[in-house]
Amino acid sequence: MTDYVQEQEMEIEALEAILMDEFKEIHSSESGLNTSGRCFQITLSPQDDEADESTNMPVQLGLIFSHTEKYPDEPPLLNVKSIRGIPVEDLKILREKLQQEASENLGMAMVYTLVTSSKEWLSERFGQESSLEVAEAEERAKEDAIVPHGEPVTLDTFLAWRERFEAEIALERAKIMPESALTAPKEKKLTGRQWFESGRASAKGAAPVTEGSDEDDEEDIDFDEDDFEDDEEDMLEHYLAEKSDSSSHSSRRL
Repeated sequence: MTDYVQEQEMEIEALEAILMDEFKEIHSSESGLNTSGRCFQITLSPQDDEADESTNMPVQLGLIFSHTEKYPDEPPLLNVKSIRGIPVEDLKILREKLQQEASENLGMAMVYTLVTSSKEWLSERFGQESSLEVAEAEERAKEDAIVPHGEPVTLDTFLAWRERFEAEIALERAKIMPESALTAPKEKKLTGRQWFESGRASAKGAAPVTEGSDEDDEEDIDFDEDDFEDDEEDMLEHYLAEKSDSSSHSSRRL
Protein backbone atom coordinates (compact mmCIF):
# COMPACT_ATOMS: atom_id res chain seq x y z
CA MET A 1 0.00 0.00 0.00
CA THR A 2 1.32 3.41 -1.03
CA ASP A 3 2.18 5.80 1.78
CA TYR A 4 0.97 9.02 0.16
CA VAL A 5 1.70 11.19 3.18
CA GLN A 6 5.32 10.11 3.29
CA GLU A 7 5.84 10.75 -0.45
CA GLN A 8 4.27 14.17 -0.11
CA GLU A 9 6.49 15.11 2.84
CA MET A 10 9.60 13.95 0.98
CA GLU A 11 8.67 16.09 -2.03
CA ILE A 12 8.10 19.17 0.15
CA GLU A 13 11.51 18.71 1.79
CA ALA A 14 13.17 18.38 -1.62
CA LEU A 15 11.44 21.50 -2.96
CA GLU A 16 12.51 23.53 0.10
CA ALA A 17 16.12 22.43 -0.40
CA ILE A 18 16.15 23.23 -4.12
CA LEU A 19 14.06 26.40 -4.27
CA MET A 20 14.96 27.86 -0.87
CA ASP A 21 13.54 31.42 -0.59
CA GLU A 22 11.34 30.94 -3.64
CA PHE A 23 9.36 28.28 -1.77
CA LYS A 24 7.04 29.10 1.12
CA GLU A 25 3.93 27.76 2.84
CA ILE A 26 0.87 30.01 2.72
CA HIS A 27 -2.55 29.92 4.35
CA SER A 28 -5.26 28.17 2.38
CA SER A 29 -7.28 31.39 2.27
CA GLU A 30 -4.50 33.00 0.22
CA SER A 31 -4.19 30.13 -2.24
CA GLY A 32 -7.36 30.51 -4.25
CA LEU A 33 -7.81 26.74 -3.93
CA ASN A 34 -10.84 24.92 -2.58
CA THR A 35 -9.04 23.13 0.23
CA SER A 36 -8.23 23.34 3.92
CA GLY A 37 -5.00 21.38 3.52
CA ARG A 38 -1.46 22.71 3.45
CA CYS A 39 -0.79 25.10 0.57
CA PHE A 40 2.52 26.25 -0.88
CA GLN A 41 3.60 29.04 -3.21
CA ILE A 42 6.66 29.06 -5.48
CA THR A 43 7.79 32.43 -6.83
CA LEU A 44 9.11 32.28 -10.41
CA SER A 45 10.68 34.78 -12.82
CA PRO A 46 11.72 34.51 -16.49
CA GLN A 47 15.45 34.50 -15.79
CA ASP A 48 18.37 32.09 -15.99
CA ASP A 49 19.75 30.43 -12.89
CA GLU A 50 22.99 32.43 -13.34
CA ALA A 51 21.20 35.78 -13.52
CA ASP A 52 21.53 38.31 -10.76
CA GLU A 53 18.72 37.63 -8.31
CA SER A 54 18.59 41.32 -7.38
CA THR A 55 17.55 42.20 -10.92
CA ASN A 56 14.10 43.74 -10.94
CA MET A 57 12.26 41.52 -13.41
CA PRO A 58 9.27 42.95 -15.32
CA VAL A 59 7.08 39.92 -14.51
CA GLN A 60 6.81 37.48 -11.61
CA LEU A 61 4.60 34.45 -11.17
CA GLY A 62 3.25 32.68 -8.11
CA LEU A 63 2.74 28.92 -8.66
CA ILE A 64 0.45 27.59 -5.91
CA PHE A 65 -0.22 23.94 -5.18
CA SER A 66 -1.71 21.67 -2.57
CA HIS A 67 -1.38 17.90 -2.36
CA THR A 68 -4.57 15.89 -2.66
CA GLU A 69 -5.17 12.83 -0.52
CA LYS A 70 -3.87 10.36 -3.12
CA TYR A 71 -1.18 12.49 -4.74
CA PRO A 72 0.86 11.55 -6.82
CA ASP A 73 -1.62 9.03 -8.17
CA GLU A 74 -3.93 11.96 -8.73
CA PRO A 75 -2.95 15.52 -9.76
CA PRO A 76 -2.34 18.22 -7.15
CA LEU A 77 -4.61 21.22 -6.82
CA LEU A 78 -3.01 24.01 -8.86
CA ASN A 79 -3.36 27.74 -9.18
CA VAL A 80 -1.25 30.54 -10.65
CA LYS A 81 -1.31 34.23 -9.81
CA SER A 82 0.49 37.28 -11.08
CA ILE A 83 2.85 38.80 -8.55
CA ARG A 84 3.86 41.40 -11.12
CA GLY A 85 3.02 42.15 -14.74
CA ILE A 86 1.26 39.01 -16.03
CA PRO A 87 -2.15 39.50 -17.74
CA VAL A 88 -5.16 37.40 -16.66
CA GLU A 89 -5.42 35.84 -20.12
CA ASP A 90 -1.85 34.52 -19.86
CA LEU A 91 -2.51 33.10 -16.40
CA LYS A 92 -5.47 31.15 -17.77
CA ILE A 93 -3.34 29.70 -20.56
CA LEU A 94 -0.59 28.67 -18.15
CA ARG A 95 -3.04 27.10 -15.67
CA GLU A 96 -4.53 24.91 -18.39
CA LYS A 97 -1.05 23.94 -19.57
CA LEU A 98 0.04 22.87 -16.07
CA GLN A 99 -3.13 20.89 -15.44
CA GLN A 100 -2.55 19.00 -18.69
CA GLU A 101 1.05 18.21 -17.74
CA ALA A 102 -0.01 17.08 -14.27
CA SER A 103 -2.40 14.59 -15.83
CA GLU A 104 0.46 13.26 -17.97
CA ASN A 105 2.77 12.72 -14.98
CA LEU A 106 0.55 10.77 -12.62
CA GLY A 107 2.29 8.25 -10.40
CA MET A 108 5.40 10.32 -9.72
CA ALA A 109 6.30 13.50 -7.83
CA MET A 110 5.63 16.19 -10.39
CA VAL A 111 5.73 19.62 -8.74
CA TYR A 112 9.31 20.37 -9.73
CA THR A 113 8.49 19.33 -13.30
CA LEU A 114 5.64 21.85 -13.25
CA VAL A 115 8.03 24.50 -11.85
CA THR A 116 10.46 23.91 -14.72
CA SER A 117 7.67 24.06 -17.27
CA SER A 118 6.38 27.32 -15.77
CA LYS A 119 9.81 28.96 -15.90
CA GLU A 120 10.26 27.92 -19.53
CA TRP A 121 6.84 29.33 -20.38
CA LEU A 122 7.69 32.63 -18.67
CA SER A 123 10.96 32.91 -20.56
CA GLU A 124 9.31 32.18 -23.89
CA ARG A 125 6.34 34.44 -23.27
CA PHE A 126 7.99 37.41 -21.58
CA GLY A 127 11.77 37.04 -21.87
CA GLN A 128 11.81 37.06 -25.67
CA GLU A 129 9.08 39.67 -25.83
CA SER A 130 11.05 42.01 -23.57
CA SER A 131 14.18 41.54 -25.70
CA LEU A 132 12.19 42.21 -28.85
CA GLU A 133 10.68 45.37 -27.39
CA VAL A 134 14.12 46.62 -26.41
CA ALA A 135 15.48 45.87 -29.89
CA GLU A 136 12.54 47.66 -31.53
CA ALA A 137 12.96 50.67 -29.25
CA GLU A 138 16.67 50.87 -30.11
CA GLU A 139 15.87 50.63 -33.82
CA ARG A 140 13.32 53.44 -33.54
CA ALA A 141 15.84 55.56 -31.67
CA LYS A 142 18.38 55.04 -34.47
CA GLU A 143 15.83 56.04 -37.10
CA ASP A 144 14.82 59.16 -35.17
CA ALA A 145 18.36 60.24 -34.42
CA ILE A 146 19.71 63.17 -36.43
CA VAL A 147 23.15 62.33 -37.75
CA PRO A 148 25.28 65.48 -37.76
CA HIS A 149 27.52 66.19 -40.75
CA GLY A 150 30.75 68.14 -40.50
CA GLU A 151 32.12 69.82 -37.42
CA PRO A 152 30.02 72.00 -35.11
CA VAL A 153 30.29 75.78 -35.37
CA THR A 154 32.24 77.24 -32.45
CA LEU A 155 34.11 80.49 -31.94
CA ASP A 156 37.44 78.72 -32.49
CA THR A 157 36.38 77.03 -35.71
CA PHE A 158 34.90 80.27 -37.02
CA LEU A 159 38.05 82.27 -36.28
CA ALA A 160 40.21 79.60 -37.90
CA TRP A 161 37.98 79.62 -40.97
CA ARG A 162 38.03 83.41 -41.13
CA GLU A 163 41.82 83.42 -41.11
CA ARG A 164 41.92 80.94 -43.98
CA PHE A 165 39.21 82.84 -45.84
CA GLU A 166 41.07 86.17 -45.61
CA ALA A 167 44.30 84.50 -46.70
CA GLU A 168 42.57 83.01 -49.74
CA ILE A 169 41.03 86.36 -50.66
CA ALA A 170 44.40 88.10 -50.29
CA LEU A 171 46.02 85.48 -52.50
CA GLU A 172 43.37 85.85 -55.19
CA ARG A 173 43.74 89.63 -55.17
CA ALA A 174 47.50 89.38 -55.34
CA LYS A 175 47.21 87.22 -58.46
CA ILE A 176 45.40 89.94 -60.40
CA MET A 177 47.59 92.86 -59.23
CA PRO A 178 50.34 94.02 -61.64
CA GLU A 179 53.81 92.85 -60.71
CA SER A 180 54.99 96.44 -60.69
CA ALA A 181 52.65 97.18 -57.79
CA LEU A 182 54.11 94.32 -55.78
CA THR A 183 57.78 95.05 -56.56
CA ALA A 184 57.72 98.85 -56.41
CA PRO A 185 59.91 100.57 -53.79
CA LYS A 186 58.27 101.09 -50.46
CA GLU A 187 57.75 104.79 -50.99
CA LYS A 188 55.83 104.09 -54.20
CA LYS A 189 53.91 100.99 -53.17
CA LEU A 190 50.15 101.21 -53.06
CA THR A 191 47.89 99.87 -50.43
CA GLY A 192 45.42 97.25 -51.63
CA ARG A 193 42.63 99.74 -51.24
CA GLN A 194 44.45 102.43 -53.22
CA TRP A 195 45.10 100.05 -56.06
CA PHE A 196 41.50 98.87 -56.30
CA GLU A 197 40.03 102.35 -55.81
CA SER A 198 42.23 103.66 -58.59
CA GLY A 199 40.26 101.51 -61.05
CA ARG A 200 43.36 99.76 -62.36
CA ALA A 201 42.43 96.25 -61.44
CA SER A 202 41.43 95.66 -65.07
CA ALA A 203 44.62 97.19 -66.43
CA LYS A 204 47.00 94.40 -65.54
CA GLY A 205 50.59 95.50 -65.90
CA ALA A 206 49.79 99.25 -65.71
CA ALA A 207 52.39 101.61 -64.36
CA PRO A 208 52.26 102.22 -60.64
CA VAL A 209 50.48 105.29 -59.39
CA THR A 210 52.63 108.10 -58.14
CA GLU A 211 53.01 108.93 -54.53
CA GLY A 212 49.91 109.76 -52.57
CA SER A 213 49.70 111.61 -49.32
CA ASP A 214 52.48 111.37 -46.75
CA GLU A 215 50.36 109.05 -44.65
CA ASP A 216 49.65 106.72 -47.60
CA ASP A 217 53.33 106.64 -48.65
CA GLU A 218 54.30 104.93 -45.46
CA GLU A 219 51.84 102.06 -45.93
CA ASP A 220 52.85 98.73 -47.48
CA ILE A 221 50.48 96.58 -49.45
CA ASP A 222 48.67 95.02 -46.59
CA PHE A 223 45.59 92.86 -46.53
CA ASP A 224 44.80 92.91 -42.85
CA GLU A 225 41.41 93.60 -41.38
CA ASP A 226 41.89 97.38 -41.93
CA ASP A 227 42.12 96.87 -45.72
CA PHE A 228 39.03 94.67 -45.97
CA GLU A 229 36.45 95.88 -43.53
CA ASP A 230 34.18 92.87 -43.85
CA ASP A 231 31.36 92.85 -41.41
CA GLU A 232 31.86 89.91 -39.04
CA GLU A 233 28.19 89.09 -39.13
CA ASP A 234 28.30 88.86 -42.95
CA MET A 235 31.36 86.65 -42.72
CA LEU A 236 29.62 84.39 -40.20
CA GLU A 237 26.65 84.05 -42.54
CA HIS A 238 29.03 83.21 -45.38
CA TYR A 239 30.81 80.66 -43.17
CA LEU A 240 27.58 78.97 -42.11
CA ALA A 241 26.38 78.84 -45.71
CA GLU A 242 29.66 77.26 -46.75
CA LYS A 243 29.40 74.66 -43.95
CA SER A 244 25.80 73.91 -44.94
CA ASP A 245 26.80 73.35 -48.58
CA SER A 246 29.62 71.06 -47.47
CA SER A 247 27.23 69.03 -45.30
CA SER A 248 24.76 68.70 -48.18
CA HIS A 249 27.47 67.41 -50.52
CA SER A 250 28.58 64.88 -47.88
CA SER A 251 24.99 63.65 -47.39
CA ARG A 252 24.50 63.18 -51.13
CA ARG A 253 27.73 61.18 -51.38
CA LEU A 254 26.47 58.89 -48.59
